[in-house]
Amino acid sequence: MGEVEKTNHTWVTEFIILGFSEFPEMQLFLFCVFLLIYLLSVMGNLLIISTVCAERHLHNPMFFFLINLSFLEICYVTVTMPKLLAVLIAQNKTISFIQCMTQMYLFMFCTSTEFYLLTAMAYDRYVAICNPLRYTIIMNRNVCIILAIVSWIIGFLDPFPQVTLISQFSFCSSNEINHFFCDITALMTLSCSRTSLIETINYIEGPLLAFSPLILTVTSYVYIISAILKIHSAKVRQKTFSTCSSHLTVVLLFYGTSAGVYLRPQSTYSMDLNKLLTVVYITAIPLLNPLIYSLRNKELKGSLWKVTRKAKNYLSSRIKKMLHTVFHGNISTIGKQCER
Repeated sequence: MGEVEKTNHTWVTEFIILGFSEFPEMQLFLFCVFLLIYLLSVMGNLLIISTVCAERHLHNPMFFFLINLSFLEICYVTVTMPKLLAVLIAQNKTISFIQCMTQMYLFMFCTSTEFYLLTAMAYDRYVAICNPLRYTIIMNRNVCIILAIVSWIIGFLDPFPQVTLISQFSFCSSNEINHFFCDITALMTLSCSRTSLIETINYIEGPLLAFSPLILTVTSYVYIISAILKIHSAKVRQKTFSTCSSHLTVVLLFYGTSAGVYLRPQSTYSMDLNKLLTVVYITAIPLLNPLIYSLRNKELKGSLWKVTRKAKNYLSSRIKKMLHTVFHGNISTIGKQCER
């Protein structure tokens, strides 16, 4: 019991991703929606990365972790969205066995890494609020780098057992995945192998690698809120809380959507419902994170406006220079002719 059947599955060389085939008349509309979400997510997170790198006064631990988080969000949507777009617009629904396993691994890698990056950011806010005089000493450059590296390494190692086991499964009944990417739950429903071993690993690994960062994050915020409530001035309390409000919003969004996807009772489980919830889970977080941090953090918001103005002025000057070069400086004459 608990062992994966050693049935040969070499005949399964590819899978078919159904995507949203239940809405055939909406394929073009869905393509446009998901393309817009993908572009906005990538551009928003790239803008945050470039802004933090360009502005020296943002070179502190909080924004160092924010760069890591923004880069991770770009990876998140890039793992799933391009294939979904190909399924919607080109009807290219096939994905090879190796590509499917790779996509599943990368998705799980991104998910695990985000849990621990958010935990590292919670610890950073805890030190900043509860121990401000020693903040620069505790959260020094080496500590920040170590916390980030540990988060990425845990995320890298976490999916190996599940992906290794599921790659040995037999898929003899069907190769059609009722999802928009290679999700582990969808693949387990297709398998005719025993899944008890991988389920046991999930039960053991889940509390250790998923609930551990949750407990650490909650503990950090218990201390943070306790410290804020001890402040007598309402204005100072509000200002102090604003330094961690962005991170807290992202934590609630991430854990809330994760719970909706993975912690629903088996009695209410439906692959179609799981697919719709996962769409929200994958698209909302990378799209909203840049908005949350830019709108709720005055320091970052000011820097974003500054960088945006610089980019706008630079592009404007380059376009004018290009037009002058093309028309040999006769732009004003051309403009007058157009007005006539």
